[in-house]
Amino acid sequence: MEATKIKEEFLQQASILARGAEVLPGGVEELALKLQKSKEENKPLRIKLGMDPSRPDLHLGHTVVMRKIKQFQDLGHKIILIVGGATGMIGDPSGKSDTRPSLTKEQVEKNAKTYFDQISKVVDVNKAEIRNNADWLYNLNFIDMLKLASKVTVAQIMTRDDFAKRFAENRPISVHEFFYPLMQAYDSVVVDADIELGGTDQRFNNLLGREIQSAYGKEHPQMVILLPLLEGTDGIQKMSKSYPEHCISLTDSPKDMYGKLMSISDNLITKYFALLTDISNEELKQIEEDIKIKNPRDIKMKLAYMITKMYNGEEKAKEAEQNFIKVVQNKEIPDDIPEIKIAEDISLIDFISNFDKSLSRSDIKRLASSGAIKINSEKQTNPNSIIKKNDIPVVIQYGKRKFIKGI
Repeated sequence: MEATKIKEEFLQQASILARGAEVLPGGVEELALKLQKSKEENKPLRIKLGMDPSRPDLHLGHTVVMRKIKQFQDLGHKIILIVGGATGMIGDPSGKSDTRPSLTKEQVEKNAKTYFDQISKVVDVNKAEIRNNADWLYNLNFIDMLKLASKVTVAQIMTRDDFAKRFAENRPISVHEFFYPLMQAYDSVVVDADIELGGTDQRFNNLLGREIQSAYGKEHPQMVILLPLLEGTDGIQKMSKSYPEHCISLTDSPKDMYGKLMSISDNLITKYFALLTDISNEELKQIEEDIKIKNPRDIKMKLAYMITKMYNGEEKAKEAEQNFIKVVQNKEIPDDIPEIKIAEDISLIDFISNFDKSLSRSDIKRLASSGAIKINSEKQTNPNSIIKKNDIPVVIQYGKRKFIKGI
């Protein structure tokens, strides 16, 4: 039987969609065939992305996969955003060395409410199909769950790196964690997904979705597109709210977003451009060449401006850039410092923690020990230093870009 000839149009589309990603099975050509068949049959592909609302904020790491589904959306395909109302109560064990704490139904619902405001900065949520897997997973009875569990073997589950490692190290694995990938895979059956997107840590879960779809009778099970995990500003740890000092959130102020982007490791510049912007492959190659001969700071300024503008608009991006030049490059004190009244003597750690709820006391102690806190431009390594009422006004700087004025 003669193989279907793939038109150049769809090979080009597939090539763009596959940039920076791993496409399974079959790679770019298989994806191009799926796109071509969708067009010929006038049947948009159903593109699935599951999101467990384990925390209320999204960060730039989340946007890597969100930007990819936006590309599918721009081509006219149907985006299915699945809120993990049920799976979120278990917590995805992927990549975890310990059992994750379970969230309550109320916590999951509260976190989910904040997601769509943030997702709408990337994806047209109004054109997406939004589903909550609690709607079907809550309705499965015990026999249904046993039938679902019969579709996969213990040996298959134990091929997951995190489970295998924990088992080898005699670390506990709760039985309910085995059900997480099954529940996520069953979501693909319910929403009839043609393609599922996820990070590389979702390889097992997403590929299991193919097997479970086949087991439930889907003739052409979903393809899987895996995107790289984005490191935080330190260039080492995966971007995560667990490491707030290295995480760039979509809810960060424009000034903080710009400043954090300027603090990324030089070896991340190309990766951030590739995964977080729309620059062409030709432009990306030019950036790779520029890094070898130009000051990386100048290239980072271009990156920081582009991304800050993307999520906050041009005016705010320009303000953030000017603030960075003034405060960090020229080491000046910004004009718009928040002012806090000091009614009595107070320790430095209490003053900062009372003002900035995003920092724990441990975070403040780390900043102090690294010399990143100043009072009136003088370093303070002791977080318990006393700010005296009689010494006001005082300007406290913590980190490179944050200031408070005690009055």
